[in-house]
Amino acid sequence: MTAVRVAEQTVLRVPPGVGEATARVAELVAALPEPAERTPAQRAEMAAAHNVARTERARFLDRHAEAVYDELTDNRSVFLRLPELVEAAADMCPGLVPTAAQLASERTHRQAGKEGYEIDQGIFLRAVLRSPVAGPHLLDAMLRPTPRALELLPEFRTTGRLELRSVRLERRDGVAHLTMCRQDCLNAEDEAQVEDMETAVDIALLDPDVSVGVLRGGEMTHPRYRGRRVFSAGINLKSLHAGDISLVGFLLRREIGYIHKLVRGVLVDEAASWQSPTIEKPWVAAVDTFAIGGGAQLLLVLDHVAAASDAYFTLPAAREGIVPGAGNFRLGRALGPRASRQIILQGRRVFATEPDARFLFDEAVEPEELDTAVARAADRLSAPAVVPNRRMLRVAEDPPEDFRCYMAEFALQQALRLYGEDVISKVGRFAGHAG
Repeated sequence: MTAVRVAEQTVLRVPPGVGEATARVAELVAALPEPAERTPAQRAEMAAAHNVARTERARFLDRHAEAVYDELTDNRSVFLRLPELVEAAADMCPGLVPTAAQLASERTHRQAGKEGYEIDQGIFLRAVLRSPVAGPHLLDAMLRPTPRALELLPEFRTTGRLELRSVRLERRDGVAHLTMCRQDCLNAEDEAQVEDMETAVDIALLDPDVSVGVLRGGEMTHPRYRGRRVFSAGINLKSLHAGDISLVGFLLRREIGYIHKLVRGVLVDEAASWQSPTIEKPWVAAVDTFAIGGGAQLLLVLDHVAAASDAYFTLPAAREGIVPGAGNFRLGRALGPRASRQIILQGRRVFATEPDARFLFDEAVEPEELDTAVARAADRLSAPAVVPNRRMLRVAEDPPEDFRCYMAEFALQQALRLYGEDVISKVGRFAGHAG
């Protein structure tokens, strides 16, 4: 690997094999029809070209990921979030990850019509996260508060209320109530909601007048559940079909952004950071109706889960065709390997009142008693010794090195799943039925 300085910017020269294979892919993209219109022979030709290029990239990154990351981050003195990192890599390492123009073109297509350049981002990010040097630095970058949260924090400190497009945050008696408010789609998450969730989580963690957070779904306007609270329906499959669910902006940002912050807190530079570099707080979940997919994943990182007696939990990964975030990493630790396989591989539902539910829900109460149960839990978790004990439990239960290694493999496997023919077919049928 060599580097040259051009107009104050370092350009990393990748090996000729990467460049030649990348050029061949570009030639085919220009010559062939759009992905959905290609013949089987054309698809096979393109797949073979991509495979050669991706093999070359993976080999290069296996050897040089740390050096590339150090160059992108000025020897880890700069903290780049995921979108900034892949953008910098596209500028400084031509041929290693897709360009901004390629990604912009992809965004104009439905999932079935995309070329699949995000797989190359997955290869890059897997290599970065695998590194015991670069990986922790990237995870720390994603634990820092977002600029949007820092901008909105003073207003929340004054008013105790924040209204975002898909989230409402209210501070009452030292408790931050974070309500998911996508009434039309049963709190099915898209990229806008992930950004709102991270903003709200940051603010709740940074506000010194907040000691405990509560996460709950709001009342729905969806015809089937009108007037009822729903926790979450997971990923928004209509958005996935439309091509609006990205690897970096949704699938990875969600896991190592706001969910990671729910687990480990927000990373800050303060005088007292020698005690702990993060500000973390306990979180309570109130589960109404169901927690599906991404909603179920949230319950695995929270400190107390109170569920309505008619609620259920499920991770329908096999039905959707994708990997359920860090659910595979955490569910077996909570429920055991056999039950976790039944849920993830076979779509089993766990209802709040059945025996196995005791490993997922701390208590199941009648729906009208849920407010009282949440208030009791929040009061118990406000004790001063809760946070240090929570921190020590996390060290034992969710080791950062194990999480980093899991997320490294997730970055690639989820990218591959986004472009699986079964996934594209399933979300297409779902979108047609829902529409």
